[in-house]
Amino acid sequence: MPVSSDRLGGRARPRPPLLLALIVTALVAVTLIPLGYVVVTAIDVGWETASALIFRPRVGELLVNTVSLVVVTLPICVTLGVGAAWLVERTTVFGFRWWGPVLAAPLAVPAFVNSYAWVTVIPSLHGLWSGVLVATLSYFPLVALPVAATLRRLDPAVEESARALGSGPWAVFFRVVLPQLRLPVLGGALLIGLHLLAEYGAFAMLRFDTFTTAILEQFQSTFNGAAGSMLAGVLVVCCLVLLVSESAARGSARYARIGAGAPRSAPRSRLRFGAVPAALALVALTVSALGVPLWTIVRWLRIGGPAVWQEAPLWPALSQTLTFGVVGALVATALAFPVAWLAIRRPGVFSRIVEGTNYVTSSLPGIVTALALITVTIRYANPLYQTTILVIVAYVLMFLPRALVSLRAGLAQVPVGLEEASAALGRPPWRTFLRVTLRLTAPSAAVGAALVFMAIATELTATLLLAPNGTRTLSTRFWSLTSELDYAAAAPYALLMIVLSLPMTYLLFSQSRKAAGA
Repeated sequence: MPVSSDRLGGRARPRPPLLLALIVTALVAVTLIPLGYVVVTAIDVGWETASALIFRPRVGELLVNTVSLVVVTLPICVTLGVGAAWLVERTTVFGFRWWGPVLAAPLAVPAFVNSYAWVTVIPSLHGLWSGVLVATLSYFPLVALPVAATLRRLDPAVEESARALGSGPWAVFFRVVLPQLRLPVLGGALLIGLHLLAEYGAFAMLRFDTFTTAILEQFQSTFNGAAGSMLAGVLVVCCLVLLVSESAARGSARYARIGAGAPRSAPRSRLRFGAVPAALALVALTVSALGVPLWTIVRWLRIGGPAVWQEAPLWPALSQTLTFGVVGALVATALAFPVAWLAIRRPGVFSRIVEGTNYVTSSLPGIVTALALITVTIRYANPLYQTTILVIVAYVLMFLPRALVSLRAGLAQVPVGLEEASAALGRPPWRTFLRVTLRLTAPSAAVGAALVFMAIATELTATLLLAPNGTRTLSTRFWSLTSELDYAAAAPYALLMIVLSLPMTYLLFSQSRKAAGA
């Protein structure tokens, strides 16, 4: 096997097989299309036109709206997420054994369905604070889940030592526990920030203009490529600022248990007089995030009666959603395998570049990815324009890291000695992969595929732009009906999206507990 000149631990690091290197290189080339689209468009337009399109009052208004949304929503989500996780994992709040999956369940409700529910309850909702309300209720579990998982595996001895030195409960929390939650808090906040930049349906329904809503309106009304592309460029810069900020805030600190000893759970704090307010707070949060959408959907189903289930496009939309979800999940998981294998079995500069480009591209809003694919196919691959293949490519670019993270963790647990033993017995590489690697990583692959499926089943923006004529998914049909104010007919689509997502949400919760050793 060819080896590189780099050495690690005194041993030459083998180069990746040629076929594998070619596959991941092609994947990187496709992955860079959205970023390349923004850069090339800016160069083609020229500085004079670009500056005229960027430095204008409308862009300033959109920037203020978008930044305000992120700046206001993130602290609220972090506070709610950390507070809810602390109550569930570290206190004797009533029903603490059952609150975990309940707090994860709002992730099954798409943000635009949440918006539909709250607009139904309060028709006058619009503007920044309405956007903050819906976004907070939709995304706070992205902080609560990783924080809860981290709290489960923290060493209680550190907190006990702080209390023995005279620190009170609040001092222990802020000086000892909270610093150890920095990584999950920052990671969750980054995910929420990226969701806020990418979300279209929720804010369009609330009549709150952000870059994403403005780009889609520009594209649908005038197909003004230059203006839309410059707005997309500003949106990409906002995403990169978020990524760099999270990386700088995270730093190089790591928290791990050092020394011998068996892991144990931290004792739960008795709330006493705070027990009732704490339980009521969790109930209020659950009712707002989960109860309102479900009640609204049931109400509209009752108003619409049996006729809403007989709408002709309903079951074809479910079928097409399942098809897109299954195919997209299988393709994304299959392509994640070589990337994960490189990252674990051949770590180095090349593998880091391959892995990094996938994460950066997936962090871009779906509308940027969709516009890039539209532009490229119209100019260079017209037969692919508005085809199912292009939709699947978009899903892979947007959601491949969801499969990659799970596969990477699963592959790291496969002993490399088993693969070497198979090769020593004369098995060809493909048979070793099927008989050893694939079998042992199958559970992780299934989890990754499930997460990709859930994302595809509720994706709206890229599907609206890329889907072939006549294609209807649950999300696009729901959006079409709510745009016509036919809320009763839209209710079955909303319910089916939640039903499809709930098992995946519970799977995500179960995996977080498993990762924490609970």
